[in-house]
Amino acid sequence: MPNPSVPESPVNSESNESFGEIFAQFEKSHSRKPEQAVKGREGTVVAVTANSVLVDIGFKTEGILPLTAFPAGETVKPGDKLVISIKGRDPEGYYELTRGRIERPKDWAALEKAFAEKTTIVGTVTAVIKGGLSVDVGVRAFMPASRSGARDATEMEKLVEQEVRCRITKLDTTEEDVVVDRRVVLEEEERAAKGRIYSEVKEGATVNGTVRSLTDYGAFVDIGGVDALLHVSDISRSRVTKPSDVLSVRQEIEVRILKIDPEKRRISVGMKQLEPDPWDAVATKYKAGERARGTVTRVMDFGAFVELEPGIEGLIHISEMSWGKKVKTAGDVVKPGDAVETVILGVKLDERRISLGLKQALGDPWIEVAQKFPVGAAIEGPVTSLTKFGAFVQLTEGIEGMIHVSDMSAEKRVNHPQDMLKLGQTVKAQVLEVDIEKRRVKLGMKQLIPTSIDEYLAEQKEGTVVSGRIMDVSGGQARVELGEGIHATCKMKDGATKPEKKEDKAAGQADLSSLTSMLQARWKSGSSEDPAKPGEVRAGQVRSFRIVKLDRAGKKIEVELG
Repeated sequence: MPNPSVPESPVNSESNESFGEIFAQFEKSHSRKPEQAVKGREGTVVAVTANSVLVDIGFKTEGILPLTAFPAGETVKPGDKLVISIKGRDPEGYYELTRGRIERPKDWAALEKAFAEKTTIVGTVTAVIKGGLSVDVGVRAFMPASRSGARDATEMEKLVEQEVRCRITKLDTTEEDVVVDRRVVLEEEERAAKGRIYSEVKEGATVNGTVRSLTDYGAFVDIGGVDALLHVSDISRSRVTKPSDVLSVRQEIEVRILKIDPEKRRISVGMKQLEPDPWDAVATKYKAGERARGTVTRVMDFGAFVELEPGIEGLIHISEMSWGKKVKTAGDVVKPGDAVETVILGVKLDERRISLGLKQALGDPWIEVAQKFPVGAAIEGPVTSLTKFGAFVQLTEGIEGMIHVSDMSAEKRVNHPQDMLKLGQTVKAQVLEVDIEKRRVKLGMKQLIPTSIDEYLAEQKEGTVVSGRIMDVSGGQARVELGEGIHATCKMKDGATKPEKKEDKAAGQADLSSLTSMLQARWKSGSSEDPAKPGEVRAGQVRSFRIVKLDRAGKKIEVELG
């Protein structure tokens, strides 16, 4: 039979020596005789956990048998009888067990059969030697360190005097050279255990697990030989930024199986699913119009998320953050960790969404605008923005008024607001209109500039008799000029008007400049010279009028014939 080479050991790369030579060197310096493990004992299953089986073996302390000892499809339950072997004790004092169905070869014929059929056999590790381990499998066998399943020299030392399952990878009866492999058996058992988990665990089941490692996006949990992913979003109802904030390696946890993908060999688990769902009580706890306090957890360009309680978040949209100023990004108003008071705008249980408003909790400043800024009132404030059609001026926090380009100057035509105003400039203006429904305040600058009519209105009072020239008569009403740029309306009595002749109309339009000079001398004295016959009213006449009404805000005057 050809002699295949011994697998190279990571402990010592000079393992091309024969096992006989290595073991001969070992026997010269060691005379200890290994103790044999207890074999062939019957035990009774007392409990089954996620990873192991607890067996009563008749001693004061129970034994532990890993679930990997059971092939996929084989079930075990309390009360079952098992044939086991004792291979030692674990650090907690429990006996470590193996299944007793694997026999130890007793002669070379049995070894040759096991080698040919690639069956698993039982051996006892007798010592750590150069390049690996010495194993008693009925004869002396060599196990390379790389095939021992141990990660380092310390773990190899712990295997001494322990019973192990292995497979013969080299057999030379002439040279009595036997090489065994434990790692291949462990890998097969691991695959069998994983296959058992994928076939037996069901979605929705609750299992125990051990945190094996932590990442930024979650944790890997050992649920009986298989690693399952616990995503960070499934750790808690509260928002978890880093899994390491709430979990630690080797921590025992209880999880629920969320999804199993046998093809990709992936299992997803969750912890928060074992907690009560807070959304079940949202309908009774959170109602539109009510106030709610919370903590800002995330800030996006379009808004901010606020945690109202563990597992319940609401969104403040950027449009609900300020009454007045236009918010470009939510980060300009709130930051993560800020405690805020909000008003609930809406609740959608089917979508698990709560809409919140920040500005509503501050109160609507438009409620008192009409009282604070009545029409005709003069205001003063800074220019906040300029547009093609006008400028916006801040009246108070959250309230702006607009000055249209046509209301900026009475002396000249303004084409662009930038020709008269600049950002931040403080201006004075008059309130022209207040529309609460449209949330609009209209302002004017030119209305505050004194004019001749302002002076006239300030000097006159209702009942005063003044002189004026009739400009035209139409529809029972006459338009009267009281001075330069000062006009009034006069209602005519029936029969008081006379149809205009062409020459009358021409006379009425003849020399306005001379008429103005005359009126300036007469309107305050109230004197008049009426060339028309009594009762006749026609364009061009200069008559006495009595002021009936003065509308200073609207700059309007109503008169009647004196």
